[in-house]
Amino acid sequence: MGSRILTMKRQGAELGRIRTGYSTPHPDPKKRAVAQRSATFILSSHSREYIERAATLYGGTAEEWTPQGSKISQFRVITEARELRAILPPGDPLSQDNELWTGGGCARRCDGIVEKLSRRPCLCLAEHGEQWHEQPAGDVCKPTSRINVMLPDLPDFGVWRLETHSYYAADAMAGGIDAVLAATDGKSPMPLRMWIEQRQAKRRGKTKRFPVVMVVPAIPSLRQALAGPLSMAAALDPSTLDRPAIEAPRPDYVAEARQCKTVEDARAVWHRANRAGHVDPKGTDPLSQELVQIAQDIEKGVDTRTGDVGDQDDEKGPDDDGVYDVEVVGDDSDGEPPTAYPSAAWPDVATPGGGGR
Repeated sequence: MGSRILTMKRQGAELGRIRTGYSTPHPDPKKRAVAQRSATFILSSHSREYIERAATLYGGTAEEWTPQGSKISQFRVITEARELRAILPPGDPLSQDNELWTGGGCARRCDGIVEKLSRRPCLCLAEHGEQWHEQPAGDVCKPTSRINVMLPDLPDFGVWRLETHSYYAADAMAGGIDAVLAATDGKSPMPLRMWIEQRQAKRRGKTKRFPVVMVVPAIPSLRQALAGPLSMAAALDPSTLDRPAIEAPRPDYVAEARQCKTVEDARAVWHRANRAGHVDPKGTDPLSQELVQIAQDIEKGVDTRTGDVGDQDDEKGPDDDGVYDVEVVGDDSDGEPPTAYPSAAWPDVATPGGGGR
């Protein structure tokens, strides 16, 4: 694999922007255009193909458009969509700062403590005090949140940038994204729902109405959002997270036991079934009883594959003095059951899902 510049962010190509407002020309050509809020999302891009596809998916009319303060034309569509489904890419796709823009570009960019361009303490706070955010727009910074998302139903691999200057959206967006990053460690995509929510608040006796862009994980339950990294397939179709998993077929323990030559081998099959949770540790379930019966048959010399009984002459008889050789069964030092009594002892030496050998 080739090398990388370690200081680069390695983010996906920006295919376009997601907006919540637009501007209309002022009747006086000497004055700035008038900002308009939109109840639906607006998508803009340098690519006509992307905007035409967006118009087909989300409604609206694709049109050529030149952003305010720019001489380069683009394309945009004022959609009919109040909600978008998107995918949050891996990594940390959210960037937030308090910013002040002028005709010459970004004049201030502050994290609330330090103004990053001058490396000085927050200038707005120093100039206007704790209530600096109540100053007229253009005199102080605005909270600016930018988040990169993927729109899976549009062409090509890349991100669309959503930018909002809402204080309330900044707070809610950071909390939700940070919770997702804590769960996934930024190592997986996350499906999202985005919508424009109209809110109002009273300030100094006046009611102010404003839109807030909500960004939340779009999966069946919060538990799944916080459970850890997701696959790209799950991010593309979150409904798969709510489907029951296909259970793997249970091994044929009986067939395995019938192939065993010794009681110990049959005993090992029972323990394997116990570790997998397929038999009752007390030995009361049918599978456990069948495995124990196979072990008893092996002990008696029965061929468990055919049911044939072995040569009875092979059984031990009395010696020349008329004494039978018997096995003396006592307490096992390691807690294992005596092999002569598998049916009575096996269930006592294992626990569900992991006991026994």
